[in-house]
Amino acid sequence: MKKLLIIRFSALGDIAMTVPVVHDLAVQYPDLEITMLSRPMAEPLFEQLPKNVHFLAADLKGRHKGMLGLERLRKDYHLEDFDYIADFHNVIRTICLRLDNQLRGQHVAVIDKGRKGKRALTRQKNKVFVQQANSFERYAKVLEQLGFPIKPQFVKLDYSTFCGTQKSTNETWIGIAPFAKHPAKVYPFEKMEEVIKALSERENTTVFLFGGGNEEKRQIAELCGKYPNVKTAQSQQGLKGELALMGQLDVMLSMDSANMHLASLVGTRVVSIWGGTHPYAGFLGWNQKAEDCIQSDLPCRPCSVYGNKPCFRGDYACLNGITPSQIIEKLVGHE
Repeated sequence: MKKLLIIRFSALGDIAMTVPVVHDLAVQYPDLEITMLSRPMAEPLFEQLPKNVHFLAADLKGRHKGMLGLERLRKDYHLEDFDYIADFHNVIRTICLRLDNQLRGQHVAVIDKGRKGKRALTRQKNKVFVQQANSFERYAKVLEQLGFPIKPQFVKLDYSTFCGTQKSTNETWIGIAPFAKHPAKVYPFEKMEEVIKALSERENTTVFLFGGGNEEKRQIAELCGKYPNVKTAQSQQGLKGELALMGQLDVMLSMDSANMHLASLVGTRVVSIWGGTHPYAGFLGWNQKAEDCIQSDLPCRPCSVYGNKPCFRGDYACLNGITPSQIIEKLVGHE
């Protein structure tokens, strides 16, 4: 049996976007032994995949940290034994890991991130406003270069057995993930609170708030104490529990962040808010619809691929121009 290694270390949303591709590869090539090398946090995402998919955890903050750590990683997992390596990341770490295999003449393929097109899309002047290839297509292209073309057929993952509570038939469950890593991707908190307040007052509706950092947990706890029918989505089952809850939601509201991709994997409709970034960069969630993307029509957008650049206008009009009523209408329609 031939062995293929796929490498993607971050970020969680980007790792989540590998799941449909890895699933389809495993189903369409059942005699291929597939191993995903990533950070430990991502392991639950691959537990529902076919049996020919395996997972290896890279301890990049401990044993596998730095150049010596990468060499330990190579030896720990015998990377020289793989017949194929698919580099879905193409950063210094993955270049170092795959280099020895390349020098041996083994089969190695690397993602094309399409930087030229994305630069043209995000520059301030003379934008080339064209849809870029999405990450699913870019990952699939790497596999095709190795001789494993795939056809999209992934539907969703099922984590229902990990859900602690079950929704009754007359209830509406709405998830809200109001946070993101960069300010250019975060809807103003005071406006998001208006959305949460309005939704919490709807009959038979429960709002679940998703977030992970200490400050995010503090804000979530504050909102849960302030409004009825608002609960934290944090689960004792960890990521699997949150995925199980997402699978029961009627709709998820998310920024351009990992939660959009996690909800997409369990087949939940996602209404997404886009500020400095844009779906044209190729990061819309699996099977999500363009009409569920809430955006301001500004000539400066998008100004960034990942949202990590400050607003050159200084006012984040792309986010401040979106009203709470726009979001509520998109989520639940007219009352």
